[in-house]
Amino acid sequence: MDPIFTVIVIVLLVLAVSGLVVGVSNDAANFLNSAIGSKAAPRWVIMTVASVGILLGSVFSSGMMEIARNGVFHPAMFSFQDIMMLFLAVMITDIILLDLFNTVGLPTSTTVSLVFELLGAAVIVSLFVISRGEGPGDIGQYINSGKALAIISGILLSVVVACVCGSIIMYLTRMIFSFRYKETFKVFGPFWCGFAFTAITYFALFKGLKGSSIMTPEIAELLNGNRTVLLLGLFLGWTLLSAVLQHLFKINVLRITVLAGTFSLALAFAGNDLVNFIGVSVAGLDSYQLARESGDVQMIMGDLAKPVVANTWLLLAAGLIMTLTLWTSKKARTVSATEINLARQDEGVERFGSTSMSRGIVRFALNVNKSVNRWLPEPVQRFIKKRFYPLNPKERSDASFDLIRATVNLTVASLLIALGTSLKLPLSTTYVTFMVGMGTSLADRAWGRESAVYRITGVLTVISGWFLTALIAFGVAALVATILIWLNKPGVYIMLGVVVLILIQTSRAYRRRMKRQESHSQSIASHSSGDIMEILVNEIRATMKKVVFIYNQTLIGVFNEDRKLLKKMTEQAAELHQEAHKRKHEVFSALQLLKNNDINTGHYYVQVVDYLNEVSKALYHICKPCFTHIDNNHEGFTKEQVEDLMRINKEVSEIYDRIIHMLKTSNFDDLDTVMNMRDDLFDMISDAMLEQIRRTKKGRTSSKAGTLFFEITSETKTMILQSRNLLKSQKLFVSNIEE
Repeated sequence: MDPIFTVIVIVLLVLAVSGLVVGVSNDAANFLNSAIGSKAAPRWVIMTVASVGILLGSVFSSGMMEIARNGVFHPAMFSFQDIMMLFLAVMITDIILLDLFNTVGLPTSTTVSLVFELLGAAVIVSLFVISRGEGPGDIGQYINSGKALAIISGILLSVVVACVCGSIIMYLTRMIFSFRYKETFKVFGPFWCGFAFTAITYFALFKGLKGSSIMTPEIAELLNGNRTVLLLGLFLGWTLLSAVLQHLFKINVLRITVLAGTFSLALAFAGNDLVNFIGVSVAGLDSYQLARESGDVQMIMGDLAKPVVANTWLLLAAGLIMTLTLWTSKKARTVSATEINLARQDEGVERFGSTSMSRGIVRFALNVNKSVNRWLPEPVQRFIKKRFYPLNPKERSDASFDLIRATVNLTVASLLIALGTSLKLPLSTTYVTFMVGMGTSLADRAWGRESAVYRITGVLTVISGWFLTALIAFGVAALVATILIWLNKPGVYIMLGVVVLILIQTSRAYRRRMKRQESHSQSIASHSSGDIMEILVNEIRATMKKVVFIYNQTLIGVFNEDRKLLKKMTEQAAELHQEAHKRKHEVFSALQLLKNNDINTGHYYVQVVDYLNEVSKALYHICKPCFTHIDNNHEGFTKEQVEDLMRINKEVSEIYDRIIHMLKTSNFDDLDTVMNMRDDLFDMISDAMLEQIRRTKKGRTSSKAGTLFFEITSETKTMILQSRNLLKSQKLFVSNIEE
């Protein structure tokens, strides 16, 4: 047998490990978010519960790999050589696609990606088989197209049903308990938790353990035949247990319910989605063993259609890898953060922007709400408003949402997935859990008028990513399969090199993104009044250092027509402005934390943040035109223009040296000196602009260079003016702190 097939098998096994890592990083949000978002327990407890669920789900999984072997294509139509290229194309595409989604922090469905990767690769391989005259010319005999259509219908169904059900049940639940639910929960709590436990247990039995070694056909038939009695018994038993724990042992049963739901979803994830990560690689290994025994690389792989149970030790190893990834993967936290951010109860900095579609949806919803309120009796409106009256800042915890919503998330998701399984509908766990979370946050009025457009944009972005998953998976897998079969051995090595290169690039991009977030991780809302002062002083000093550095390097880049340097400075200036703009959105949270007698301090704080934003904006408006000018290959500055800008740069650097020193020492005795230096600089800029006008009239400079010169000098003036204003407000800010 050609050694290339041994290489492919080894690569498939390595990619299986990578698939487990990137798959768990993406799917962990499905079973962790409700517990983490509500802070039902310390993170290590939540992770431990989920880890036990993953390990049990892996071990009890039957490991049936039909979806990778014959769920999308008919293996009896392919030779060993072709099917190995098909499997390799699928695994390469899967790693690239899931890692890309993890890097940008968007959840997607591993089931959908796998099915459409198999479909895309199988179509191309089938076309090659047909073109070689090795099989029938009807591609329908090679492909199981019904599977793809079922997945698409599952996407549409799960998105709509999950969101609607989550919204309705959350609305009714909040009407019963309200946000101040402790007193009401003493009466209705055991019944609510009993219902939730029953739904979660039912889900674990019929979805989490479906097809497992302990769920034999006899047991499954017994449970199905007595489903009503089983559910009634579970409800009575869990309700009684909840009442005992709550009233006798004073235990918060909501926390236990959320942890139980987390365990159940983790169990189902490992038991059912394991095939998405290792199924293709195991099928490739089995194909290799069959071909090696026969000694014929052209043998037909009809044996792959036979049922097969994976090795228990292999399943346990996969479970251990998934568990380790769950604890160590930073990308898993990034994906989780996306959903939690969209579902959080409080307002703040939003990750997503506003689009015309999201604005239209919000306007439509507001109009519908007004229409409903016209015929809704006033007493009913008052009652509803009272039930949804939000907690004040002192009553709120630092959780993104409360335990009531967390139990609704888990209960509704469990019921819908279990129902879909019993009806044999191809619902996606990712789609259901995400859309239930979005539906409950909508009904819980977490999407207020201040945040709705941004949250809706985020949801639409994620949903668009789901549909793109299918298209991208199909297209990329088809392209990779074409390269592998067309180039054969060289194609294998080329694609492996491409995979390594892409993974390195996405890893670097992820680290840069995390570095930017960590530099701004000291969120105002998470600190005390005294901490805010220290954070702001340190941030302003650091920002001023960045400003003078970027400004200086930008002018050097223009003088030398250094496109790469200008691009880098423009990116850094944009990041600086984004951070300053983000700080403006945190002003409200900071003011709430300031003491009642800190009115003046709050006023100066608002001024400082506003001036900081203006300084960064002026800097960006210097960097961007400079990069655009050089990027468009326009004529550079003349010697006279360079000399004028160098004098200005020198004066700017001296001013910022004094500003940074005063910020560092909190000694503002040189404030008047800075004002005098500012006036001198403005005179220098005015002289430079007059000289530029003379040069323009005499035709000694190009129009593009002249326009850029005016932009730089004008924005420099704005930047220094706002910096001086910032320094003055900072002095007053610090003075009020000391008092």
